Amino acid sequence: MGTDDKAANMGEKAKGKVKEAAGKATGNERLEAEGKGDQVKGDAKQAGEKIKDVFKH
Repeated sequence: MGTDDKAANMGEKAKGKVKEAAGKATGNERLEAEGKGDQVKGDAKQAGEKIKDVFKH
C-alpha cells in the first residue's frame, strides 16, 4: 500500500470519527451517520489497497 493512499484512508477514517462525535454531541443523527459512513469507506479503501498489495508480490 502506498504511503499516500494509506494516509488518505486514515484521514478518511479520522474525518468520519470527528463527524460521528460531533453528531453525537449535538444530537444530529444525519451527521453521526455520515461519520460512520466515512469510516466504513476508509476501511473499505484500505482493504482494497491490501488486496492489491497481495497480488503485486
